[in-house]
Amino acid sequence: MTIAEMLEQSGVLTLLGMGIVFGFLVVLIVCVSLVGKVIHALGVDKDVTTPITTGASPGGGVSAGNAAVTAAISAAVNEYRKTANP
Repeated sequence: MTIAEMLEQSGVLTLLGMGIVFGFLVVLIVCVSLVGKVIHALGVDKDVTTPITTGASPGGGVSAGNAAVTAAISAAVNEYRKTANP
């Protein structure tokens, strides 16, 4: 077997392998799209839990629920600043 024949065979195998991978990816995309459409058609993608309201004001202010979190973060930052800068 000559070098030219080996290069030809390796090129064919490379193209065949790339074609198989490309074909598999196309089949995978089609299957995922079909499953997504079936799930959407059945209504399984609807969120059954009620969304948790944060209570934030439309202006972006801090609500009563977020005040405790803000206080905890502020306390942690102040404690870090005390220990980081002796």
